[in-house]
Parts: sequence; C-alpha cells; structure tokens
Amino acid sequence: MYRMRSRSLPCLPSLVSKITILLPCSLRKRNAAVKAIVRPGTATARTQKLRDSGVIIAEVDYNNLPALTETFQGATAVVSALQGLRDVMIGTQGALLKAAVASKVQRFIPSDYSLDFTKTKPGTNRNLDLRREFHVELDKSGIQWTSVLNGGFMELLLSGDLPIINDAWHRIIYFGSVDQVLDLTTMVDTAAYTAAVATDPHPTPKFLRIAGDKFGSKDLAVTVSKVRGREYTPMWMGNVAFLKVMIKLMKFVIGGEKTKLLPPWQGLQYLENMVSGAGTLDPLDNDRYPELTWTTVEAGLKEADAQKTKKTK
Repeated sequence: MYRMRSRSLPCLPSLVSKITILLPCSLRKRNAAVKAIVRPGTATARTQKLRDSGVIIAEVDYNNLPALTETFQGATAVVSALQGLRDVMIGTQGALLKAAVASKVQRFIPSDYSLDFTKTKPGTNRNLDLRREFHVELDKSGIQWTSVLNGGFMELLLSGDLPIINDAWHRIIYFGSVDQVLDLTTMVDTAAYTAAVATDPHPTPKFLRIAGDKFGSKDLAVTVSKVRGREYTPMWMGNVAFLKVMIKLMKFVIGGEKTKLLPPWQGLQYLENMVSGAGTLDPLDNDRYPELTWTTVEAGLKEADAQKTKKTK
C-alpha cells in the first residue's frame, strides 16, 4: 500500500525502454501503489516486468482527456516518462498535465531527466527547448511540479553512445577544456531518486539536481586506465566553437529538425551543452534522500566490463 494514503500513483511511459521500466519499479520498492498508463494495444510482453512488480497496467488513449482524468482519480503524483518531439513533449504531456489538474493530483514530475537546461541558451538544444517550453505550461497550471535533472545517463558513456571513451586508440576524447567537469548518473539511480521525490510527503522544489559522479577528462583517463589495465590519455578534438560549427553542418546535411527524435547532431547538442559547462549541475541535491546510494563511473565501468566478459563466454 502506498504510504501517502491508499491512493494509486500513476507512472506514465510512452516508450517502454529501460528508464520507463525502472521508474515504476522504483516506486514499487517504496511500497507505492503504481498505475502505469500505456497506449491501447501495447503488447503484454512489453509490460510483463511491470506486472510482475505489482504495477497496475491501464490502457488509455492519451487523446481522450475524460478517460485520462478518470484514470488519475485518487492519484497523489503523476510521473512522466515520455520521449518524443513537439507532438509528444508538448501535446501528449500537456494532455497528462490537464488530466492531472482536473483530477486534483498533488504533484507532477515532467519527463526531463537531463543536464541543467535552465542555464543553457535557448536554441542550443532542440529537445531541451521543448522541455523548457513545457515548464511554462506547468507554471500556468498551478500544480506543484518538480523536475529531476541528472546530467547525462552514465549508460551512454559505458556503451559508447556518448563518444568519449575510445578503446581503439585508448584515448579519452574531449572538446574545450580538459578540466571541464561532466555530470553523469545511472538510470537506476535516477529512477530511485525520482521515486523518492514522487513519494515525498513534504513539498519539493521545482528543480532537484543530482549526479552519480562528476569528472574531468584527466580524471576519467585515470579511472579507465585503472579499470582496463592499460593507459588511456586525454585527446583534444577542438574547442567548443568548433563543435558548434560541426553541429550546424550536420543539421544542414542531415536535417530532421521537426521529424527525427535523435539524429546525430542532436546528440552533439547534448555534448556541447555539457563540455561548454553551460549545463553543469550546481548545487547538487544528492543528500536530500540519505538512504540512496550512487554509482560512480569506476563502479559502472567494472560492471559494464564484467557484463561484456560474461556475454563472450
């Protein structure tokens, strides 16, 4: 039973990916009654892990505001885990917000989970501009809302999707200053923190900033060298201005400003926001929930390497 009265706490994924599975499961670990809202026709196999965790699955048309409002009745919080372009981040998430307000839900957590875009310049990151725009709607609604900002997901670094660790050359790739600190948090830790926010019986601020680890390129080189057993060294690829030019050229050649969710230039926009220092998280709110623990890059690397070794056997 959910500790804040016997109410259900909807968690609202649109894409059943790792973070959308972790969020409701983390809520269940806090003994919250959780209702996951999925689109009609979603395959049972995609939500089986949630069902096994005790999550109630509700198929609702996101365009049906009365149905959403009815589904949210009695909820104490709505946690959004949507991912998409304008139609999703403003349109669909806006429908969730309207339903939450109509149902008198106490708290709304938008699907942000990113670097600190409250400090970045509008126009430097398309996906984060949409989240910034949605914050205006949140303020207008009058609902209590809290955005969880976690920097980058550490899994992107460990998998190579964030092109920083180059195993072929044994280099740590960086732009700008070798001393610029980057913020990374695992999806598991982000989900655990978000669950703590969602179930917090006390008022929460609009922004909470967390980082499982903070490091510069020199620090990362030392850590990777220690874990991998051979020397990695930083490799400068250009200044931040050069990275911005790369982004403009890629946007011109590839396109997809309004149609592609994660084209290559979008990933570089996230990278530019980080290496420029504009999106650095400060101060951090890691200690708000002292029962939580944090995964360091060293621990994450060891675990990722162990998993790779296991798969090759």
